[in-house]
Amino acid sequence: MVEYQTSRIVEKIFRHPIKSVGSELINSVNLLAGSTMPGDRVWALAHNKTRIPETGRHWLPCRSFLRGAIAPTLMAISAKYDDHTGTLDLHHPDAKSFSFRPNMDTDLQKFLDWIEPLCPENGPAPSALYKTENRGSTDTEYPSISLLSLSSLNELSEKIETDLDPRRFRGNIWLRGGKPFEEFNWVNQEIEIGNIRLKVVEPIERCNATKANPLNGKKDIDTLTALQSNYGHKDFGVYCEVLTDGKISCGDQLILS
Repeated sequence: MVEYQTSRIVEKIFRHPIKSVGSELINSVNLLAGSTMPGDRVWALAHNKTRIPETGRHWLPCRSFLRGAIAPTLMAISAKYDDHTGTLDLHHPDAKSFSFRPNMDTDLQKFLDWIEPLCPENGPAPSALYKTENRGSTDTEYPSISLLSLSSLNELSEKIETDLDPRRFRGNIWLRGGKPFEEFNWVNQEIEIGNIRLKVVEPIERCNATKANPLNGKKDIDTLTALQSNYGHKDFGVYCEVLTDGKISCGDQLILS
């Protein structure tokens, strides 16, 4: 019988400056009530079929953008954003390293030229960086952050006999400890991490992006079938709303209310 560590500790924190274009590992983050994670999905890669609003920069659904589900090669991009200079460094195993300033229109074309070869030849072409007003372009209409479990990841890895990289699931906060998939039991409950309170809202239904290996951007595992056949659903991780301002750091413990 497998024994699990009862305490639940923050092991990893990721942000993704551009939606589906590069993950970045960080040690801590300051969150604001009712907001998405700062620096996470600040921009999204619009394509030539994206319907950009004529006024304002409203939240748009994920299908409006180029993403891992239709451009799996993008899943292998790693990123590092300099909050002071506004410079984003991008790395991919099949391309030269590239740096640019996403907020500068003068840098946009250079970025599009860099990323276009990493997009599907017969798919929509990258055309612009879209920035939603006052929030990140998460997959939820409401501002959310994602919470995931390494215990869940390890159990799924054992069932399919393959070690799954956490970056497949592009989550924000990863916990170690606790029972696999117990996070689904927290829906509609409040939790505490560090000095922050969160409300667990709903499970995250997964898409084809998780089939791609983040080391090379190639589809190699049918994660959706693995979830469905083993658990009867395609959910992995949960979405949360931030209820209070505060800081979350690696090593912080999760407390159930």
